[in-house]
Amino acid sequence: MATIFIVEDDPTLRTELAALLESKGHVAIAALQWSEAGAEALALVPDLVVLDLTLPGASGLDICREIRESSSVPVVMLTSSDAESDEVLGMNLGADDFVTKPYRPAALMARIDSLLRRAGAVGAPGTLNVDGVGLDQIRNEVSYDGRTADVTRNEARILALLMANAGQAISRQEIMVELWQSDVFIEDNTLAVNITRLRRKLASLGIPDSFLETRRGIGYVVSPKDGQ
Repeated sequence: MATIFIVEDDPTLRTELAALLESKGHVAIAALQWSEAGAEALALVPDLVVLDLTLPGASGLDICREIRESSSVPVVMLTSSDAESDEVLGMNLGADDFVTKPYRPAALMARIDSLLRRAGAVGAPGTLNVDGVGLDQIRNEVSYDGRTADVTRNEARILALLMANAGQAISRQEIMVELWQSDVFIEDNTLAVNITRLRRKLASLGIPDSFLETRRGIGYVVSPKDGQ
């Protein structure tokens, strides 16, 4: 469980993001006074900050600069602009990631989780369970109907990402970024090989083929029986 500080002026997005984070077991705290957001973040000492670039009467860049003067907390910057200059400036001020609105909740969550793991803000992962399929992220072990199978570290990370976002298709690019921190120089075939091996191990436990599906032209999805 991590504490995440949200600096977002859109009340709908702020509420939706807080609900998403809390559904993943995190504590979400939202700033309401933009002029004091930097000081509030430093006083709170969160595990990660989600920071909107454009705020009423304040600048996300200035807040990021203020935070960076005293803290190395991971910062994910949100913006409605796709201007490369904004991203470069944000990164130069110390932002760890840059996400353009509108964003896919699953993609944003994957980036947040990746930063938390790199920062050591999240303790040892536990067990994920979807439709009777269990994934022990400490042992890298999948269980189903009383049987178990070992999986590789990458196979476990792929399955964990898909199970944590069950019902939502995750693109190949998002998975590759999650595993290798970059989709550059990583062949799509490398991911396909990992998926094929993972499917064989799931099948060996009697897990239905429909549990891990390919969404043509998109990526992969763990599909709960109830569709949720």
